[in-house]
Parts: sequence; C-alpha cells; structure tokens
Amino acid sequence: MPEIIGFGALNMDRLYLVERIGAPGEEIMIDSASEQPGGSAANTIVGLARLGVKTGFIGIVGDDSDGACIRSGMEQEGVDVSGIETADCASRTGVVLVIVDGRGERSMYVHSGANNSLNLTSKNLSYAKSAKFLHLSSFACEDQFEMQKEFIDRSEAKISFAPGMLYAGRGLDALHDVISRTEIVFLNRDEIGSLTGHGYRGGAKELNDIGAAIVVVTLGGDGCYIRTKGWEISVPASYAEVVDTTGAGDAFCAGFLCGLLSGKLLDHCGRIGNRVAAKCVEAVGARTGLPRQPLHR
Repeated sequence: MPEIIGFGALNMDRLYLVERIGAPGEEIMIDSASEQPGGSAANTIVGLARLGVKTGFIGIVGDDSDGACIRSGMEQEGVDVSGIETADCASRTGVVLVIVDGRGERSMYVHSGANNSLNLTSKNLSYAKSAKFLHLSSFACEDQFEMQKEFIDRSEAKISFAPGMLYAGRGLDALHDVISRTEIVFLNRDEIGSLTGHGYRGGAKELNDIGAAIVVVTLGGDGCYIRTKGWEISVPASYAEVVDTTGAGDAFCAGFLCGLLSGKLLDHCGRIGNRVAAKCVEAVGARTGLPRQPLHR
C-alpha cells in the first residue's frame, strides 16, 4: 500500500520558453515549446516515487489523450493510479499554460477542466485511509476546496499541505481549519506573506500557533526555513544552474517528505528537499530534472 497519497489537480502543462514576458499588446517570439503532465501534488508524488517511496494519487482526468498520457505517465513512474478517476466525455483534462522567461521565472494560466468534477466518495476516502500521509495541493474551484476540507476532517492520515498562491491568497480565515489539522505546511516566501500578512518567520510562528506541527518555507536561492513550536532552523540552498523554476517547490516537498518518511531529522529533510529542488530547476518542466536516486534517504 502507498506510504503517501497525493490529492490535487491533474493537468497537462504546455510550456513555452521566451526571452522575456511581453507587455500588453507586444509580440514576443517563442524559443521552444513542450508539454508534459503536471499538477502540484502530482509532481511531488512523482518525485517521491523516483526516490523510492510507495505512492498513490487521488484525482480526475478527462476521457481524452491528455488524460491517458497523465495516467500512463504516473503508472510508468510506479505511482498507484487506482485513485485516479476519468470524467465523462464533456469534461476535458485540465491544462496549464506556462510561460518561462530567460531568467527561468514563469507565469502560469490555469484551465481547470475535469478537475472541477472531482467529488468525495467512500471509495477515495477509504483509499486515503491506507496511507501514512495525505499530501494536498490546491484546486481552482470553490467546490473542490470545500470538498478537500471535508476530506481532511474525515481522513485518518497525517496531512501534508502545499496550498500554493491559489489558496494562500484566500487568507488565514479561509485556511484556518485546514492548517489546524495539518502536520506539515509548505509555502514559499511570497505565499506565506500573502497568507499571513507577515514575514516568513512571523508567519511560520502564526501557523504553528494555529496548529501546524511543522512549517517549511522555501526561499529560492536562500534555501529553506523550518519551524516547529519549540525549534527553528535555516538550511542553505544547494547550488543549481537555473533553467526553469517550474515545479521547484513541488520537488522540494518530495525531497523533504522522503526524508521525513525515512525518519531523518528536520534539518536533514530540508537538505534533501533543497537538493531535489536544485535538480528540478536545471531542466525545463516540473518533472524532467527530478532525480531517480535515493539521495541518502
């Protein structure tokens, strides 16, 4: 059975590399184009599978070629896909348009598609109960957000939560109940500022006070910051030649959770997370650079 199950949007990422992101009305040439499966929690689950962790996923795709590609790709990575549903023919698989500039920074445009039709069922709830951890990321639709909250209330697994900017922008009042049930919260510097209105240290303390046992803030080239109620540490970044930052946070989550599941100390988990993220940003796309070795679990 899976040690950790992901729960979030499943999308096909269409990536376009440009010299810079244009101003309104400006025409910019595309240097290269590619596509690959994505979705924040899904990227993390694939990263964990490559690191040797038994994983599964709860999500939904359309009855189309993109959905078939996403499902088969996860199967090939060794992810248990029995929790992935197929929507009716009226709902197409979710798509994310990703524009990456010459510095590796990106903007993203989301079409939710079939993700909006995922519902809580006795089947996926029973499946989630088999895991040690349930790793959640965001959906764009309000109904799916409410469904996730109910899912958490009824789940027996420990909760790992990567809200991303979509959920962080809702503010603490909206996320309070989720965070109070969470074992680990992963945010970047901008997300924790948007969520709490504080710098990352003060914001992390507030999330600990609400109930999150571990708060991890990724800081890009500055590494990461980890805080519990009685302890904090900053872990320096691993060196990387940055090509594309897409999926860096998802990759970090994979490395950190891999260490945690192996019983490593939190600072060691942070170092593993930084190494996996560094590998990720050295290639185009969220999964291309994810390592296939255990990285000293």
